[in-house]
Amino acid sequence: MTGAEAPDGLTYAAAGVDTEAAELALSKVKAMVEGTHSARVLGGIGGFAGLWDASGLPGESVLAASADGVGTKLLVAQAMDKHDTVGIDLVAMVVDDLVVVGARPLFLLDYLAVGRVVPERVAEIIGGVARGCQLAGCALLGGETAEHPGAMEPDAYDLAGFGVGLAEKNRLLGPERVKAGDILLGLPSSGLHSNGYSLVRRALAGAGIRYEKYLDELCMTAGEALLAPTRVYAADLVALLDFGVDVHAMCHVTGGGLPGNIVRSVPPGLVARIDWSAWSRPPIFEVVRTAGRVGDTELAHALNLGIGMVLLLPAAEVDRAVEFLGGRGLDAVVIGEVAPA
Repeated sequence: MTGAEAPDGLTYAAAGVDTEAAELALSKVKAMVEGTHSARVLGGIGGFAGLWDASGLPGESVLAASADGVGTKLLVAQAMDKHDTVGIDLVAMVVDDLVVVGARPLFLLDYLAVGRVVPERVAEIIGGVARGCQLAGCALLGGETAEHPGAMEPDAYDLAGFGVGLAEKNRLLGPERVKAGDILLGLPSSGLHSNGYSLVRRALAGAGIRYEKYLDELCMTAGEALLAPTRVYAADLVALLDFGVDVHAMCHVTGGGLPGNIVRSVPPGLVARIDWSAWSRPPIFEVVRTAGRVGDTELAHALNLGIGMVLLLPAAEVDRAVEFLGGRGLDAVVIGEVAPA
């Protein structure tokens, strides 16, 4: 510039981007983010890239990477003005895809796009991400908060993340290890998790059920049930593998439900036979089914129906796995077996 800017000239803030608010938001989350760091994290947040010290790792290690988002569950959070748990949802969606291949989550980066930076709201969202990373046992290295005035409504936001994990090559899990006779061990979900919300929101709206409506069968409001944070399985499953339980494969029940995901964990020539009566579905799924008059097949392909993760393992390992996971608060249940197609 070659002179003073006119006092009535257009400014970045006037265009909708408040850099001071962004700096304030960063200051509010700095301690929470650094609370997820170990000695392997080099430097603090705010740099151009996060650094994780990989020195001394085993020579046969493999890096695993995953990226995901929270989806339209965010619209429920925005409607209820409750933003402190969607970050946990994000972490769960990313790290539980990593542990499925046998990887230990190392670190995560988040991307938050907002129509307008509201420091307190950003702090709530990123605080949830930090809490999720603590539950998963990984570091939140940093991320990006981008303000998009004109492209997004002022109170709208979207949240995505990218994570990296480490696995030993000889301990990688997958369908190639699965055998006929393996047992399907289901781990309970904490509710809807973070998939199927386009169906859920439309079902409730069509039945005139508002988020603030208290539902006796749920013992809470509909919105509270919808915002129950996704269970983070990663730390418990890493501990299970470290304990020596011989897991062959895992299935993270996300978009597509059990039918759409279990097939990804079974090799050609074999099929996973699910006993749908083996567990009780949490009441939120019946609320959705009734409100939207959703058929059982459609419901199973859209929602987890109470099982958020499935382990495929030899029958001889089931009791050890159930006992170990039960000691960590996960009541695993046998839900089927692998058989010839």
